[in-house]
Order: sequence, then structure tokens, then C-alpha cells
Amino acid sequence: MIHPLNYYEKQLTKHQLQEKTYSKRMIRLSFMRVAFFLLTAYGVYYFFNTWELAVGIAVLGIVVFIYLLSRYTDVKRQKRLHQELVKLNELELKIASGDFFEEPNGLQFQDANHSYSLDVDLFGRGSFFQVINRTAVQEGTQKLAYFLKANKIGNIKQRQEAIKELSSAPEWRQQYTAVARLVNLETSVNQIKSWLNHYQPFLPKVIKWVPLGFSITSVMILVLTVLNIVTNKALLGYLLLLGLGITGIYLKKVNVLALKTDKIRDTFRQYAALLDLIERQTFASDLLIEKQKLIECHGKKASIVFKTFSKHLDALDNRNNLIGAIFGNGLFLNDLRNSFAIEQWIDTYGSKVADWFEVVAFFDAYNTLGNYTFNHPKFVFPEIFENGPIINAEKLGHPMLNEAKRITSDVYIEQSQFFIVTGANMAGKSTFLRTISLHIIMANMGLPVCAASSTYTPMKLITSMRTSDSLTDDSSYFFSELTRLKFIVDAIQEDASYFIVLDEILKGTNSTDKAIGSRKFVEKLVASKATGIIATHDLSLCDIENELKDVKNYYFDAEIINDELFFDFRLKKGVCQNMNASFLLKKMNIV
Repeated sequence: MIHPLNYYEKQLTKHQLQEKTYSKRMIRLSFMRVAFFLLTAYGVYYFFNTWELAVGIAVLGIVVFIYLLSRYTDVKRQKRLHQELVKLNELELKIASGDFFEEPNGLQFQDANHSYSLDVDLFGRGSFFQVINRTAVQEGTQKLAYFLKANKIGNIKQRQEAIKELSSAPEWRQQYTAVARLVNLETSVNQIKSWLNHYQPFLPKVIKWVPLGFSITSVMILVLTVLNIVTNKALLGYLLLLGLGITGIYLKKVNVLALKTDKIRDTFRQYAALLDLIERQTFASDLLIEKQKLIECHGKKASIVFKTFSKHLDALDNRNNLIGAIFGNGLFLNDLRNSFAIEQWIDTYGSKVADWFEVVAFFDAYNTLGNYTFNHPKFVFPEIFENGPIINAEKLGHPMLNEAKRITSDVYIEQSQFFIVTGANMAGKSTFLRTISLHIIMANMGLPVCAASSTYTPMKLITSMRTSDSLTDDSSYFFSELTRLKFIVDAIQEDASYFIVLDEILKGTNSTDKAIGSRKFVEKLVASKATGIIATHDLSLCDIENELKDVKNYYFDAEIINDELFFDFRLKKGVCQNMNASFLLKKMNIV
């Protein structure tokens, strides 16, 4: 088993050395470019009177200069890649030390109307999202948030296998993430997809052949003029004006197209690199193979198709060179040729782009899940059963707590059982509820859970743990709480496969109403064969265990030892007898 911290330290050292190596190569290539430029200039000057030799030196110098420039660009790209890999490994070591509060927290994905996202610290500062997220593209981040909130209980084993496979390929994952971080989006993916889907071509089909015929004619006249077979020197000029005139007919629309494509060229180039990484990787799990097959089209690889489109976009961008624009359009109709190639590509592949972008986002999000699994080698994948106990976990703990401080509990919850959990303030009730909730969320996603072992019968999660009043909606705290409880009742009436987690319900009313209302609500849930947990300070609620066999009482205890409050944070069977509010008020000199 690879220890994550050792792996990241080795990778960090490795990529730091690679970055330095490529920096030296860039310096060397820069020096060589300047040297060849000066040598070429000197050679042309020295042999200026022997024009054949001077031209040969100039051509050779230009070829070598372009080659060195290309090598410099490649080396620069590799250096940037290793810089990103250095940052990735530094980030892993930083987060492993507990320093993650400055990372993106996904607060924009929090939804008070969602089944559970507000209650279980899924998003926000110090959230599960903030710890787990390693996505590099916006769509991948959105996909990760979707997976966290999906509440889907089908195909869990398939998801587990995909995550296991990605967790065992850390180098591929890091390579993918580093390349993805190099993507520079001037236009969002959604805007690109919308533009491609609604694009209206402006060039007629005949344009496919016109630039070819015009180019052949231009080359023939140029050759014949050089050979003095055509003596009318103005003929080439007339042809140039004719070509510019034909191009001018479509100039306005070509300009609009060029302005749009200029903003997406780098996106397609980088996405081609990501698609290439997916295509070249050999996958074994069904889900990853299925996604990999989505990027095949008419027997062509999506990466090749993207690269082709990127080349068309680059070719159209060359019109920004004034000399190239005049002679390229006047003699070869380059704008029309390149615009037609772009329109043909859009017509052929435009409808498939959404699938390819989706696959890139999927792997970006699933790499995050694989990374989380790799970072927690002691976590276990729950065994999935169709009919069994909902959760049967040994040493179940909260995944966000430091292992040295984490207190675990054995948990066994059967279908249609309802736990009533009592306990003193700060004894661990709310943490336990979030532990159970995260077990369900993580298990449904296909992630390993923080336990020594776990068997799980999949259920959707629904919670009521945090409720607030809304001044904008003119609703009181109590009404908001009732609305949430109504939401839960309606949900379980439509679908019985929900696990319900409640924390101190009906806090917005007096104690008598609260006791009566809480009891009736729990009785209603139990009568509907619901499964779940409620944490409460109301000990009278525990009497339901004596009347309903599906209700079980558990508690978290607190003891006062040597005038100090002591918590063991362990789940026990029974009802809590020790409360601590009065002791804390006195201890803190409040009363």
C-alpha cells in the first residue's frame, strides 16, 4: 500500500527537479535562437553579392529559427505542466496537515431546500466539499457538487469499482488534473455548446471548391510569370484584386466568426489534450469504459477531432497578419477556405461536443473521488446489500475529524428502526448525526467510509437539523421548521427509501407543545415504517421505546469528575441521565 504523504513528497521532489530542468532548456533554446538569428543575418550580409547563397542561408536560418521556436514552445508547455504538478503535490501536503480553509468551499452549491446539503456541512467553510475538491475545470466542480447532492442509490457497486480504479492510478490522475488546470476559458463551456448548437452557416456549399480552383490558378500564373511565359505582369495583380473582392463579400461574417473562434481556440487545444489522456488510458471498470466510449465518433477519436478543429481555428487566426491576410486572401481565398472548414466541422461534430465536454467534466470530478480514496487508505468500501441492515458498521467515525482525536462507535440500524438519541450538551449527538449522514452520502456516491467495516442497504437521505427564519419570506423560525417537517413527510409518502435524520425538532415552540408535537411526529414516522434517527434533550420522548418495538433509545454521556466535565463521545444503549447545562452556567460564572 502506498502511503499518500510519502507519495506526495516524492512526487513534489520529482516535479521540482523536472521544472528546473525545463527552465534550463528554455534558457539554452533562447540563447540558440538569438545565436542562429545573428549568424543568419551575418551570413546573408557576408554573401549578399552572391544572392543564391544568401537566399539559401536565409531559408536555412528561418527553418532552424522556426524549429527552435517550436521546441521552445514545447519546453515551455512542459515546464508549466510540471509547475502545476508541483502545486498539486504541495496542495495535498498542505491539506493533509489540516490547512484547507482557504480552498474553494462550494458555498454556491448549498441549497436550503435540498434534502440534506444545508445540514451536514457539505458545503461552506470547513466543509466536506472543501476537503475533497480537487477539480480543475468549472464543469468538473459542478459535476462534483451534483454527485454530492444526487441522493441516488442505484449502481453503487459500479461507482465503487470506478473510484477504486482511479484511486490506484495517482500519476494518471495528477497528470489529468495538471493538464486541466492549464485550460484557459475565455468563454464558458455552456456558451460554447450553445453557440455550436445554434450556429447558422453563411457560406454556400460551392465554396468547398472555389478556394482550391483559385489557388491553383494563382500558382500557375505566378510560375508562368516567373518563367516569362506570361508577359502581362499586371495579371497577377488583377487576380489579387479579384480574390480580395470575393473575400470582401463575406468579410463581415468572417470577422464575426473569427472574433468568436479566437476566444475558444485554447479551450479546444487543451480539451484535446484531456481527451487524449482519457483515450490512451486502459480502464477495467464498466463505468469508466462506458464514459471512454462516449468520446468515439464515426471511428475517430475525439482528441483527433478536437485537434483538427483547433488547427482550423489557428489557420483562421493567421488572418491577423496583414501581409498574410492580403496575399493569402487575394491569391488563395484563405478566409473562405478556413471558415468553410470550421463550418463543416461544426455541422459534423457540433452536436457531439456536449458529450465530450461532459466526459471531461466527469473524469475531473471522479478523479477527485479517486484522490480522496487514495488519501484515506484506512477507509473501507461498504458491502452493498439489497435487503439487510441499513447500516452495520464497526468503529464508524466522522471522516472530517483528525484520526488521533476521532472517537468511533459501532452502529447497527435495521430497516424501519428509529433511534432516539439523548445526551448532554456537547456530548456528541450532532456529530453522530452528521457521521451517519455522511456515511449514507459517501456510500451512495461509491466512496469508502470512515469505519473498520461496513455493510449497507442503500437509502436516500433526508434531514432536518438546521432551520432558520426568513425575513425576506416573512416566515418565522417555527413556520420554517414546520415547512421542513412537511417536506420530509411528503417525501417519504412518495418514496419509502429515505433515511431520516432529525436534530431537536420543534425548537420554536414551548416545551409542552414541543414534547407533544415531537412525540406525535415520531409516532407518525414509525407508523409509516420510516428508518432514521432523532437527537433530543426531551427525555419524555424516550418513553416511546416501551410502546413501539421499532424505536430504540441510545445516548451520549457526560460525567463531572473532580469538578471538571468529561465526555467519552461513545454511543451507548439507553437513556441519558446526566445533563450539563446548569453545571456549565455555573462553571463559566454565568449564574
